[in-house]
Amino acid sequence: MKRPLGTFVHARSGDKGGDANLGLWVAHDGHAAYDDRLSWLLRTVTPDFVRTLLPEAQGLDVEVFALPNLGGVNVVLRGLLGRGVAASTRFDPQAKGLGEWARSRYVEIPEALL
Repeated sequence: MKRPLGTFVHARSGDKGGDANLGLWVAHDGHAAYDDRLSWLLRTVTPDFVRTLLPEAQGLDVEVFALPNLGGVNVVLRGLLGRGVAASTRFDPQAKGLGEWARSRYVEIPEALL
């Protein structure tokens, strides 16, 4: 079933020079499907998934770091911001809105996780 990624995934994002940093995690909110949601997130968020989720990442080097003990992943999008905030022509030059943009995107989520 297609739903926004943010249905149960939280996000925080920002810049590191010309790279964007995106953290995605599942909150420890007592939901019975927490473990399954986390497993889904860790399996689903791959460099190819990120390039599909965020079209502006096409052609970029994308690294995904699993952080299972923190309930999420960290994603680095190399070169998304060009030479950095002072030189970027992006609408969001510090990538502060990147997390909410990712959360708004529709993805296939198994019904059992909802």
